[in-house]
Amino acid sequence: MIVAVTGLDREAKLIARPDITTVVGGGDAVALRARIQGALDAGAKRVLSIGICGALSPTLEVGDCVVATEIVTRDERLATHGPWVKELLENIPYAQPASLAGTDTILASSAEKEYLYRTTKASAADMESHVAARVAVECGVPFAAVRVVSDSAGRALPPAALVAMTKSGGVDILAVLRSLATQPTQIPALIRTAWEAEKAFRALQRCRHVLDPRFVPAPLGELSLDVG
Repeated sequence: MIVAVTGLDREAKLIARPDITTVVGGGDAVALRARIQGALDAGAKRVLSIGICGALSPTLEVGDCVVATEIVTRDERLATHGPWVKELLENIPYAQPASLAGTDTILASSAEKEYLYRTTKASAADMESHVAARVAVECGVPFAAVRVVSDSAGRALPPAALVAMTKSGGVDILAVLRSLATQPTQIPALIRTAWEAEKAFRALQRCRHVLDPRFVPAPLGELSLDVG
């Protein structure tokens, strides 16, 4: 059984399968940690962070897929599971191996992305992978991450996008409307952000086959774990 870790409820619904457990972060690292731990306590054998991310490297474009070779924060580097990473890259031939940065807050500006890129050397960032990696390391289970770029390194997010996520990973429509009422000039930027997110979700949908046991190469070797 795999624990699939996402930030958004929409990501979880997109990759949902009867033989995996999905847990949603919703921007709450403490709650996410507890949910992952609960899934492992219930019998899950490995952890996969999967969903959208923001690019830090200027070479990444919206829709590009990244398979993490490591998870980096300002204080630590957490290894991903080498054999599993190899299998993921074989099953997603268009994916790029790269370092992935973990952050506890949304990166709103291109300056924030540039700073994190410069200090971590990671190619992309998300808010869940570092939490998932820490729990996996502590519990001694394999960890990997597959992420699709939804906003480029040079793209700033509009204010409405920063208040849109609920603690359950859904969309807070009222918060978005309040933000638009206060700053209606952000509407074109919000439309562009939504369009780019849709492109990323379409790309993510093409990656979800890696959760299907039929697409896992045999023999499994070090990944000879229960996936059902």
